[in-house]
Amino acid sequence: MATFNGFTQKDFDVFSIPGLENRMNALREQISPKLEAIAKELEPDVTALTGDEMFVHVAKHARRKTNPPNDTWAALASNKRGYKKLPHFQVGLWESHVFIWFAVIYESPIKQDFAKTLERNRKEVLSHIPDQFVWSVDHTKPDSIPHEEVDEEKFLSMTDRLKNVKKAEILCGQNISRDDKRLKDADAFIELCRETFEKLEPLYRYTKQLN
Repeated sequence: MATFNGFTQKDFDVFSIPGLENRMNALREQISPKLEAIAKELEPDVTALTGDEMFVHVAKHARRKTNPPNDTWAALASNKRGYKKLPHFQVGLWESHVFIWFAVIYESPIKQDFAKTLERNRKEVLSHIPDQFVWSVDHTKPDSIPHEEVDEEKFLSMTDRLKNVKKAEILCGQNISRDDKRLKDADAFIELCRETFEKLEPLYRYTKQLN
């Protein structure tokens, strides 16, 4: 298996390669092995952190027929066969940045119950998440909302959407600019992922109450 030696600018430039086949080949050769290595390294840590055995899933983008992917990722979830229906952790990249997320995406059957749990625990959630973290309501877009801008009203609008909109999602974590020096240092980046997932673990814990 490939080892992770850090990200380079060339990794981010993959997303400017035109054409589905050419970009997919570059992703498979250059990016996916790095993401798999990162996730494999983190697998025992996230298993210990959550109390659930975690399995690595590398995005395959199998449904794509014409448009090349603009991002890619590896996920850690408590099922060997799939992750999209489950609360999970992700590490991946867009052309502009790396993301380190906890995610409940639109395929998840616990979305509505999770939204209600977040609403009930909003004060704890808002005080626990660090200011430099960000939120997302759509994993298919690179935009995010800085946590320091999320007050109670904004948070409730996100959870309300999660409850009532079929395609709604909620993700929380960190975005790291492609120019950040920590991305070149494999050990520093893995440690950053560990620290990020530790901060996000309470969100995962809320989902375990719903099983």
